[in-house]
Amino acid sequence: MAKPDNRSDNVEKLQEMIENSIENIRETRDYLNAHDDEISAEEKTTLEQKNQRREESIEGFRSEIKDEATHME
Repeated sequence: MAKPDNRSDNVEKLQEMIENSIENIRETRDYLNAHDDEISAEEKTTLEQKNQRREESIEGFRSEIKDEATHME
């Protein structure tokens, strides 16, 4: 038998994922700023693209939070 869909903590989990992603973005930017003259252009591009994907994920997480709020009403 399938488990019931327990969505009670989804918003908390999504918020934590947003916070972790924002922290990772900050750490990557700090790393890029501190080591700009030491890293290759390829590594810099890779890290910038990773941050872009993180920002897109954050948008998705925020959309999911809105969906959860609608679901809870």
